[in-house]
Amino acid sequence: MADKLTDRAALDPLLATGWSMVEGRDAIAKRFVFRNFVEAFGFMTRAALWAEKLNHHPEWSNVYKTVDVVLTTHDCDGLSELDVKLATRMDQLAG
Repeated sequence: MADKLTDRAALDPLLATGWSMVEGRDAIAKRFVFRNFVEAFGFMTRAALWAEKLNHHPEWSNVYKTVDVVLTTHDCDGLSELDVKLATRMDQLAG
């Protein structure tokens, strides 16, 4: 089980790259926009492999070239280091 994030400064680099706090939840969100559906789906596939490695799965949706992501850790009812790791990896995968 993951522990709730106590060092909120760990979110600062993510907030600087377009992640935002979700109103009413201890969660972060970001919209990724790609050139087309194939690129968006490729991103989701690569991110899914990392999510599985971390055993931490996003709340996300895809419409054409847009992927909306929300990250939170249900086990601790809020943000954890897993969310920081997965968000950082998603930013890297999106290029």
